[in-house]
Amino acid sequence: MERFFSIGYKFQLNIYNLLERTLEWSPQQEIVYRDVFRYTYADFFSRVKKLAALYKSLEIKPGDVVGVMDWDSHRYLEHYYAVPMMGAILHTVNVRLSPEQLLYTINDAEDKLLVVHRDFIPLLKAIEPRLETVDKIILIGDGQKAEYTSPRVVGEYEELLAQVKEDYEFDDTLEENTIATLFYTTGTTGNPKGVYFTHRQLVLHTLSLGFAAAAFHQPVSFTYTDVYMPLTPMFHVHAWGVPYVATLLGVKQVYPGRYEPEMILKLLVKEKVTFSHCVPTILHMIVTHPATKDVDLSGWKVIIGGSALPKGLCKAAWERGIKVASGYGMSETCPVLTLAQLKPHMFDWDEERKIDVYTKTGFPVPLVKLKIVDMDMNELPPGRHNQGEIVVRTPWLTMGYYKSEEKSKELWRGGWLHTQDVAYKDEEGYVKITDRLKDVIKTGGEWVSSLELESLISQHPAVSEVAVIGVPHEKWGERPVAHVVLKPEYKDKTTEEELKDFMMKFVEAGTIEKWAVPDRFVFVDELPKTSVGKIDKKAIRAQYQL
Repeated sequence: MERFFSIGYKFQLNIYNLLERTLEWSPQQEIVYRDVFRYTYADFFSRVKKLAALYKSLEIKPGDVVGVMDWDSHRYLEHYYAVPMMGAILHTVNVRLSPEQLLYTINDAEDKLLVVHRDFIPLLKAIEPRLETVDKIILIGDGQKAEYTSPRVVGEYEELLAQVKEDYEFDDTLEENTIATLFYTTGTTGNPKGVYFTHRQLVLHTLSLGFAAAAFHQPVSFTYTDVYMPLTPMFHVHAWGVPYVATLLGVKQVYPGRYEPEMILKLLVKEKVTFSHCVPTILHMIVTHPATKDVDLSGWKVIIGGSALPKGLCKAAWERGIKVASGYGMSETCPVLTLAQLKPHMFDWDEERKIDVYTKTGFPVPLVKLKIVDMDMNELPPGRHNQGEIVVRTPWLTMGYYKSEEKSKELWRGGWLHTQDVAYKDEEGYVKITDRLKDVIKTGGEWVSSLELESLISQHPAVSEVAVIGVPHEKWGERPVAHVVLKPEYKDKTTEEELKDFMMKFVEAGTIEKWAVPDRFVFVDELPKTSVGKIDKKAIRAQYQL
């Protein structure tokens, strides 16, 4: 006998159904762009509807791809909603790629419309003759005239929006498995790989991340009383998906445009920002910038991702009153998988012990299944000596790489998404990444974690930034070498021997083995960075012709 009936309404988990409640909850809440523009959520939604109507008039249809080349702005947020909500696909273009890689991603995605900020016109000039699918280009003047002439240019963003007379009516029944976003993740070799996500995946990621950040609130929370400013590029994994959470909560949102220390600091103070997220290099820039020396940063909460949070930087932030902790994910995972939050019995621990938790990779957020496995996919037990690869399953992982079946199969071999990150779980269930598979140092038959060495070295008072790599060695296979940026006041005062002696204290304490101490400490003025602000170890290794 049939016990179940299919009479009810099938609710679609699409982005529109994330936005609708907010328009009733906080229609007058502000969205701010730099120090030049602010409007309400009600105004925002009006512009989202006009933007979709504009794109419909430009013959953008469901399934078409719209590429955006802009700084972090209210305009980008408008595209986060308008384009997917009309059934089209938003391509968040990585503007920090080389012209050749940029051209590859736009052609591979088959962008039909390209929206370009005037700052990126030189890039556009370099690639436009070879654009294969782009029919139309919209320029963003951002308060100035965008100087570029081409038959494909149909106008300037604000001017075109002002001409729209009718609003677009969104369909709240849009099928949830419709692809919503597409972007490209850079690898160490070959062309960038396309990663895509559906409405359903974005909604489930938003709900899980929002719940984890609010309900499990120590040390860093994100609730509807916060003021939010992202410091992760909006082209990079939807700024870690947090703008969708911020909009669902109806919080005040502040967008800094191009990342400039003085502007970021001004917005932090003026707009009373309480919550951000960024890679360690951005936090390092703010904590060490002379302009922040006398600024009260207490009350600011920051999630660090993209790279490991060094213990030295974590301590420096907490000393300034900044509540900081780690999060973890990757482009293929939408991205959030873990957050370094305290369990209740840890609340009374001393600060040193808490910082050990804050700098871990974190505990899986709800709906994340995460295992540490060996080469044969056998799950490893807890313990720092049981290191293996992180593999995951969640409802929001990309189903594969765009147009690349073989790479997709490799990503999902064994039915789990392979992260290429080497880690272990501790007895409490927290994950601690020790390295990327490509970065782990193999010396004398043992694995040495470059991330652990960096975290230890960063605690020396003279060290501003550090990167450790493995350099070929005739006898041991590889040996660790540290590239170190010293704080200005310590330049010409700090020696290799001093740093080696400092590391020997950790050997004596049993933290590391003697053979893990780097053979060399190379003092440099700066460390190379990737397009998303991470330290570029590939570029450092190239100096040794690896």
